[in-house]
Amino acid sequence: MSELHFGPARVPSRETPENAIELLLERGFSACEIDFEGGFWMDYPWAERFGKLARENGIVLSVHAPIAGFMGHVERDKKQRMAVGMLDHSAGIAKAADAELVVFHPGFLLGRERDVAIASVCEQLAELRERLEEKDRAVPFGVEIMGRVRELGTLDDVIAIAGRCGWLRPVLDFAHMHATSDGAFLDVEPFAAALEPADAVLEPGVPFHIHFSDIAYANRNETKHLPYGEGTLRAEPLGEALVRFERPATVISESPDLESDQAIRTALLASARSSSRRASKSAASSSRPRSRRN
Repeated sequence: MSELHFGPARVPSRETPENAIELLLERGFSACEIDFEGGFWMDYPWAERFGKLARENGIVLSVHAPIAGFMGHVERDKKQRMAVGMLDHSAGIAKAADAELVVFHPGFLLGRERDVAIASVCEQLAELRERLEEKDRAVPFGVEIMGRVRELGTLDDVIAIAGRCGWLRPVLDFAHMHATSDGAFLDVEPFAAALEPADAVLEPGVPFHIHFSDIAYANRNETKHLPYGEGTLRAEPLGEALVRFERPATVISESPDLESDQAIRTALLASARSSSRRASKSAASSSRPRSRRN
């Protein structure tokens, strides 16, 4: 891992861009996801100023589109047109703020076979891309892994969509994967196994984009994000897994409180640094010439 940015899934203040950046820096964050899940609250001048201050202070930004902004609708109706508009506007804000990408949800099966739903998502995303190119706001998008085991949005689904649409990136939500796997993400290997196919579809130098929090689940479906430590998902295996890849990473905490954000940040960075030191020592040891006995 060449570089790690970490931050919250919401802008910490809506008063002014200056106040928001000040809070991010005070809390030791180097990333932030602009939170539009519930609707748009930031205008273009706010986004431009926020983006400028973020760049000056080494803070990486991303945008989370509204929940209803998904593709793959069965009918080309009002809901589908509204979703296109939401993703279009999200892209406009992302460009104004110089954000890395726009995160969105992949949609739903809606009674269709998985391959049919994926084809519909990709078709409508291609149409969206043409619209964004015409407006000069064709920013990268990231499709998020979801937390319901029988719906669209598994790791395989997200990798398939990203593989078909070269401007799309997989967004790995480890809380969701922990839920749908019935709590399987307990050590480094499941994390590394999930990162590997994402690494394969990303262009060199493009960061992993990761969502993380502790999670409650039932019947392999997420129920709610938990304060860190109340569930069984831990950040240390993620930090260790990331070190195995020659790729930067942006990790966004979706925890419900600041204390959890800070705890995840501390555990993740400590684990990554420790793993990097071990890897460096191992590499140095293996490259050192051995003395020959006569």
